[in-house]
Amino acid sequence: MSTAPLYGLILAGGSSSRMHRDKAALRYQGKTQLDRAFELASRHLARVFISVRADQASDPVRAQRPMIVDSVAGSGPVAGIRSALAAHPHVAWLVLACDLPFLTDAALAHLVRERAAAGTGAFATAYISAHDGLPEPLCAIWEPTTAGPLADYQAAGGHCPRKFLIRHGARLLEPLDTRALDNVNTPEEYTQALATLDDTVHAT
Repeated sequence: MSTAPLYGLILAGGSSSRMHRDKAALRYQGKTQLDRAFELASRHLARVFISVRADQASDPVRAQRPMIVDSVAGSGPVAGIRSALAAHPHVAWLVLACDLPFLTDAALAHLVRERAAAGTGAFATAYISAHDGLPEPLCAIWEPTTAGPLADYQAAGGHCPRKFLIRHGARLLEPLDTRALDNVNTPEEYTQALATLDDTVHAT
């Protein structure tokens, strides 16, 4: 079986309830978090889309980028991933949360390279979380063969993409940089991330 084409999907449809402000609009070194994620993915993929809810389609932070609006029932990452799979049924998706400020070109290149080398035998290619050893579903490549099982999983009440990968299996990779997959969910974590990135710039 030939390897399916690979597009990028930046998940930006969340409610940001713990941050108390839109995480996609948070700024690092002069750019929004969403723009940073989009530009990073675009360096490795021919086409990249933003995953949004219908009520976010006209939001100025998101509207300047190609979008895939949720087209299936439900909310959260599973709805976004399923909507992308429905929009382009023969495409695999490198799915990224928009709130990964430490994600690097090296991490994405490694993920894409390992997926290409392994072919399409697994539902997904994902990094192992450095915090708990479980699959990291929001920096992972989801193959088009996941569409049916993911729909069944959601229909049965499932909503956690990590639990889906645990149940159905994925090709798992050790992260090259354990910090690269750290996300930012709270104001305190955002302040820490700003300081860390600022320190990194001044150290180079």
